[in-house]
Amino acid sequence: MFLNLDEVFKIMEQLADVTLRRLLDNEVFDLDPDLQEPSQITKRDLEARAQKEFFRAFFRLPRKEKLHAVVNCSLWTPFSRCHTVGRMFTSDSYICFASKEDGCCNVVLPLREVVSIEKTENTSLLPNPIIVSIRSKVAFQFIELKDRDNLVESLLMRLKKVHANQPVHYDTSRNEDTTSPVFHSTSMRDDHKFGDLEMVSSQHSEESENEKSPLLNPEALIAIFQQSGSQSLDSRMSREQIKISLWNDHFAEYGRTVCMFRTEKIRKLVAMGIPESLRGKLWLLFSDAVTDLASHPGYYGNLVEESMGKCCLVTEEIERDLHRSLPEHPAFQNETGIAALRRVLTAYAHRNPKIGYCQSMNILTSVLLLYAKEEEAFWLLVAVCERMLPDYFNHRVIGAQVDQSVFEELIKERLPELAEHMNDLSALASISLSWFLTLFLSIMPLESAVNVVDCFFYDGIKAIFQLGLAVLEANAEDLCSSKDDGQALMILSRFLDHIKNEESPGPAGGSHHAFFSDDQEPYPVTDIADLIRDAYEKFGDQSVEQIEHLRCKHRIRVLQGHEDTTKQNVLRVVTPEVSILPEDLEELYDLFKREHMMSCYWEQPSPAVQRHDPSRPYAEQYRIDQQQFANLFKLVSPWTCGAHTEILAERTFRLLDDNMDHLIEFKGFVSCLDIMYNGEMNEKIKLLYRLHIPPALTENDRDSQSPLRNPLLSTSRPLVFGTSHGDVTDYQKQLKQMMKDLAKEKDKMEKELPKMSQREFIQFCKTLYSMFHEDPEENHLYQAIATVTTLLLQIGEVGQCSSSSGSFSQEAAEDLRAPAPSPDQDLVFADPGSTPQDSRAFPEEAGRGDWTVSLEHILASLLTEQSLVNFFEKPLEIKSKLENAKISQYSLKTFEMSRHSQPELKLGNL
Repeated sequence: MFLNLDEVFKIMEQLADVTLRRLLDNEVFDLDPDLQEPSQITKRDLEARAQKEFFRAFFRLPRKEKLHAVVNCSLWTPFSRCHTVGRMFTSDSYICFASKEDGCCNVVLPLREVVSIEKTENTSLLPNPIIVSIRSKVAFQFIELKDRDNLVESLLMRLKKVHANQPVHYDTSRNEDTTSPVFHSTSMRDDHKFGDLEMVSSQHSEESENEKSPLLNPEALIAIFQQSGSQSLDSRMSREQIKISLWNDHFAEYGRTVCMFRTEKIRKLVAMGIPESLRGKLWLLFSDAVTDLASHPGYYGNLVEESMGKCCLVTEEIERDLHRSLPEHPAFQNETGIAALRRVLTAYAHRNPKIGYCQSMNILTSVLLLYAKEEEAFWLLVAVCERMLPDYFNHRVIGAQVDQSVFEELIKERLPELAEHMNDLSALASISLSWFLTLFLSIMPLESAVNVVDCFFYDGIKAIFQLGLAVLEANAEDLCSSKDDGQALMILSRFLDHIKNEESPGPAGGSHHAFFSDDQEPYPVTDIADLIRDAYEKFGDQSVEQIEHLRCKHRIRVLQGHEDTTKQNVLRVVTPEVSILPEDLEELYDLFKREHMMSCYWEQPSPAVQRHDPSRPYAEQYRIDQQQFANLFKLVSPWTCGAHTEILAERTFRLLDDNMDHLIEFKGFVSCLDIMYNGEMNEKIKLLYRLHIPPALTENDRDSQSPLRNPLLSTSRPLVFGTSHGDVTDYQKQLKQMMKDLAKEKDKMEKELPKMSQREFIQFCKTLYSMFHEDPEENHLYQAIATVTTLLLQIGEVGQCSSSSGSFSQEAAEDLRAPAPSPDQDLVFADPGSTPQDSRAFPEEAGRGDWTVSLEHILASLLTEQSLVNFFEKPLEIKSKLENAKISQYSLKTFEMSRHSQPELKLGNL
């Protein structure tokens, strides 16, 4: 199947990426339906997934966008007066084109913009052509399309679905064999140009203002709070006018809507810096936030109305950071700007509670509000957080850390001399984390950083990678001579702080770092346009496909690093609270986590995947349910009870599930095992006692189906204390004295446990009998527990007699003087099939609610038998259990899965 080792390794990386993200990164990761069943994944499925990831990343489309077809074709490009070879990508809501030559020509056509899709006559010069017409009265001609008929039919179906909420009709006036029905939307028949720079927001804003948006800012903050000018303001404004003129010329030739031809020429214009008057609108087009804006009229206003005034942890965090957002800019020294920032951040947190609010979102949103209207800024934030920087803004900032790791590899590849000098590149990677999280906004003067944001909206994360490499290259000599990480940080911070934008229409920004203002020698200034140009010329050859491959590779390492950190933190919290050795505790954690992982991987659908919550505290991230706990209990519990083990596991789970969410954490699991293995005798007995009273033991306990549901307990067996049968009265006095002594110890107990009823005591005895099975001292233990059981039954009846009427006390006394059972009778449990002579044999009929024994009674009685004391105090070794558990865990899970999947055998099938 595989003839190339590189291909094999690539497939393995893809499998590992899918598996790790499904198991460990479910916070933001949605698996494609084709990959839901692990055993059915094929090479073709993985290749399809890689292509979908590339498609979404390259065109920066929503994650939910499903890729339907990739077709080789050629697109007529009027600016070059020829057909450009490339590929057409069709998805739920888009038709996209990418030229074969990277960066030559790209087109994004939202189906909302499309008016018609039609086939035209097939000729030798124009083989298999289709025409896609859009609202702005522009037509795109694609040729050399294979399987054209099916492609057009599929596109028309999706086009109809996109416009389902609008009045539509089919134009069937063309009925030639070479054409297809043309889909029209009647709402498209006006001259409104969807995505037009001048009209993209006007109609939408009018609709919003008519509804719920009088509180929203109607224009960008930069227009309201223009900073004071400087001596060179006139010259800067003239250069701004030149830029606007260049952009208008470009729009005339390449288009001015979201469907514009995106070529190398527009990239050069972006690198020079977008004019302030066009910046917000072009950000909307490049990010395709304009589509979201047009598709959701009134959505933002509703979010603001729903979210404002609500107080929670997220809103507190937002309030804390509001005044830290561009405090040097007058727009955010005023309540107008602060209020707009509050509304956008709060509305987004309400829209996407999985992300909520993360640090650095305030800085990014502040800049968006400067250049875009409030509602536009909201949709730009949506585009950045959910499409352009996926996985960045969450509790673990996985995406930023992955790109940080990718950047480290790019340094080794593109700047080998620097990498060779700095053996540990993690320091540089750590410094760069803020570059990725804030797009250089927090470490570069604002008028320069906005040019970086321009490039980011056009080229995506690729622009940040190449600019970061350019910054390091510009400082490579100084970095190679640096003595430590602190000096390297100073070098980079000083350089970034002195990057200026000579063409900005506003005044030059101040220094970000106060300690640079007292420099004895003037530091050389770098123009942002020169730095960006160098970045494109020297490092612009890095493709989106290469970056996505590196992300896949490094995501595995980052996720594994997070898992290692989680494990270390959990063990650090749990270790001081238990007596289990650290190395054994580590093995237990691995078993616990492995049980969770196996359930995630093998059970479909898997509720275990949903239970993993990386946002929770470390010790609570992995939780297991009752069946998973039972599997682990069988593997590592020292209390092996044969067939009774599973019942004991159920009761233990109910005891540990104190919050009744049907899940337990690692800490609770280990604390229970610690008592079983390392606890004192009284701790072990107390645990057993608690396992046989509510909530561990319930009325509907599964053991109630056992044939020993109503065992006949012997309450008249002679006690083996060297006393005669006639000394019962004296012995009862001794028991009363013992009870008085034990009562004095109650105050020392942490919490007094409820007394055990006779039904619960029966279950307690059954568990003890099961625990002694196959023990070397089995016979002695059975004899001892029979003696203790008889003693406890008499203690219970003494207590019952003292609280009953005189006649009932007489009956109890007669019962104590009853003859002993025959030697061949069970020591505790009588034959369940035998017929009792009177009602006193049944606990339910003998004052069940009044017969009780306490933990103190049980503990004191057990202490009278040395063999029982030895059994509970003997040292237990957990290492051998762990070794066997590691070997048996997979086989046990396989057996369990095969048992559940095996069809039931019916006599009719034989």
